[in-house]
Amino acid sequence: MRRPSPPSLRRRILILAASMLLGAAVLLMTFISDYANRAADQALDRLLSAAALSIAGAVLVEDGAVVVEMPFAAFAMVSGEERVFYTVLGPQGEHVTGYADLAPETPLAASVDPVFSDIRHNDEAVRMVRLGRLISTAEGTGWVTIRVAETRGARAALAAEIVGAALVPVAVLTLLALALVWIVIGRAFAPLAVIDRALRQRRPDDLSSLDVPVPVEVQRLVGGLNNFMGRLEQSTARMGDLVTEAAHQVRNPLASLRAQSEMALDEPDAAELRARVGRIHTSAVEASHLVTQLLMDATISHRMETAVIRAIPIVALVDEVVGRLDPDLRPRVTPQIGPGTDTLVVMGDRVGLREMLRNLIDNALAYAPGMIEVAIAAQTDGTVRLAVLDRGPGISDADKARVLQRFVRGSGASGTVGSGLGLAIAQRVVTGHGGKLTLCDRAGGGLEIVVALPVVDKQQPDKQQPGAPQRKRAPVAGVLLCAALVTALDATSPLSAEPLLFAANGPETQQLAIAGTTDTALFAPYIAAFQAGAPGVAVRYLETDSLALYEGFLAGTLGFAPDLLISSASDLQMKLANDGHALSHPSPGLAALPAWAQWRAEVIGFTYEPAVIIYNPRLMPPGTQPRNHLDLAVLLEQEPARFAGRVATYDIARSGLGYLLASQDQQISSQFWRLAAAFGRVSARLSDSSPAILDNVASGELILGYNVLGSYAFARQAAGAPIGIIVPDDYVLVLTRSMVIPRTAPNPDLARAFVDFALSPAGQQVGAGPSALGAIMPGSAGIWTPERISMLGTGVIQPIALAPVLLVALDPQRRSRFLATWQEIVAPGRP
Repeated sequence: MRRPSPPSLRRRILILAASMLLGAAVLLMTFISDYANRAADQALDRLLSAAALSIAGAVLVEDGAVVVEMPFAAFAMVSGEERVFYTVLGPQGEHVTGYADLAPETPLAASVDPVFSDIRHNDEAVRMVRLGRLISTAEGTGWVTIRVAETRGARAALAAEIVGAALVPVAVLTLLALALVWIVIGRAFAPLAVIDRALRQRRPDDLSSLDVPVPVEVQRLVGGLNNFMGRLEQSTARMGDLVTEAAHQVRNPLASLRAQSEMALDEPDAAELRARVGRIHTSAVEASHLVTQLLMDATISHRMETAVIRAIPIVALVDEVVGRLDPDLRPRVTPQIGPGTDTLVVMGDRVGLREMLRNLIDNALAYAPGMIEVAIAAQTDGTVRLAVLDRGPGISDADKARVLQRFVRGSGASGTVGSGLGLAIAQRVVTGHGGKLTLCDRAGGGLEIVVALPVVDKQQPDKQQPGAPQRKRAPVAGVLLCAALVTALDATSPLSAEPLLFAANGPETQQLAIAGTTDTALFAPYIAAFQAGAPGVAVRYLETDSLALYEGFLAGTLGFAPDLLISSASDLQMKLANDGHALSHPSPGLAALPAWAQWRAEVIGFTYEPAVIIYNPRLMPPGTQPRNHLDLAVLLEQEPARFAGRVATYDIARSGLGYLLASQDQQISSQFWRLAAAFGRVSARLSDSSPAILDNVASGELILGYNVLGSYAFARQAAGAPIGIIVPDDYVLVLTRSMVIPRTAPNPDLARAFVDFALSPAGQQVGAGPSALGAIMPGSAGIWTPERISMLGTGVIQPIALAPVLLVALDPQRRSRFLATWQEIVAPGRP
């Protein structure tokens, strides 16, 4: 079987270093991630608190009541891609405006200092700031509480950007560190190559100490090698001496055997021959005993250097040795077990101790007739006394020290087979186990050999003798790494029509339900083009007003569950999405869509429609038309009788689109309220929709129409209607009809397919062509493209961006005050 390749120390160190570096990198990235989250919070918390302070600055007290004139700048400070929620509470916690369900459990503010917290609103994690505005009324002084919250998407994106920026240098540094570790390992192992060369260049018999220049860290290895070679040299010398001694000691018995056998071959006398065979047998026994002892001596020498030390009960050892004796000799040996010795344990080599005791007993049996006693006794100094006693001739005092040497026998040993190695072997084993062997005269005659060995606790585990191979223990490493206004408008509008079904071009497989504010005649080309690519889809379309669409969807009174909502009132669409009613759809067309025309892939615009002024050319000859908003105000102020009751604009209280355009005009134009006063002076008519204004201007009942959707006007003019169109030269508001897929949509995938179509070249071609709603994608083919529409006037194009700032105008108090002011100026006394 093929041996497995040896493990690589270099690879182990590299793996360990790589693991440590990667662990450090993970810990560092964890720290960086935590820092990034805190840094993102700190950076965006300033904007959030600025928004709250902006609202606090708009808090007023009128007639003893708290009112808020929501500033448009409040939501312009926060991220344009996040949902925004706010609420304003009076001194007693009464709701003033905003989202009444925003963190109702949070304490009221008691200072102007902002307090930040992470909460959940509408099942989304949001970051909220709470601060106070001190007011004084006739009832006393108190704190108005302002809470503003936004979702955490921008914070997560900023934190991810910080982490991403740190990830590259951390990864590069980690790789560089690994390369450095590889180089350092190579340099660190260079002294081993020096040692390797020094050893390879030596002769086989050169076991002298290494003397090479190595670092301090490698000197232990060199010391270990030198120690090993020293012991190997001693072992080699001992084996050499053994071979020499064996050759010397065995030569004589073998020579005697040879001589006796040769003489026996020539001996004719049978009696003499028998005597010679007896001597041959005696010489063979001596030679056999000598060889056995020589082999045992070599074995003991080896085991004393390499043996594994184990716990050996001393009584069991004695029983084992006695049990191994020849059956005819065993009755002559009597063990004497002293009290308390049955629990005594000696740490040592079992074979060595066994042969030591066997040699002592064999010597006693060979030199002494009669019984042999083996006595075990516990000592008070932590040793056990093991004694072998006989009644033989003993050993003289002069010989007691000599007989412990190899190949030395006492003067009384003549005539007995022996090698002179038994006591020497016993002495070496006892010394190797930290004990002591003593030869004593036995009282009454004979010899007493006493062995004192240290004992240990019987429960002590096995261990290895120094110099023996060490058992390997696998290191275990562990790395602990460580550880987020549903306020409806008061007015309601009835639905204007029943849904119209556009049958499928083939067998119907699906039905798409759309509720929208676009005139059915203008929206029909979109449906036809969509069905051309999806012949099995029928479309049910409900045309209604923008405010009725918003309120009907929230109230569930549209008559069916829509798959798609399409409205020109982008602020109301934004409100639905901000309040969590919209599904996100990252359509492929969003990449080319202008950034202002989509929000979070939840509100998606697909048209380009300017707000224009229309007139009847027969009633307003060329050269007399107002070219900008100021000209219109001046014209109405100068000729109130001419235009009395013959100018129309949106009823912003009933039309969501009209309110959106009016609120945008107020932000941009300093002439807004002057123009509103001019409308009041001429008793302007208020209408719910652009088509009604267009009809009356074309018929001559009206002279002028203000803020009419250019898409409707262009389509009417192209159809031959007698109207003129003015694209103002000062500024032009441009809106985009937006699509929202409700979370409750029965067929969201079908709605997504329509959104994709509306943004596709085919859908944009419909907007740039027959519908005249205008293509929003730059470079679209057709007449009504963004580039051509922008060239119709010289004014600044001001798109109405889909952003949370649109929600400011929908604040109930701001809307109420704005409508009241408008009504008072434009239509005083009218219901």
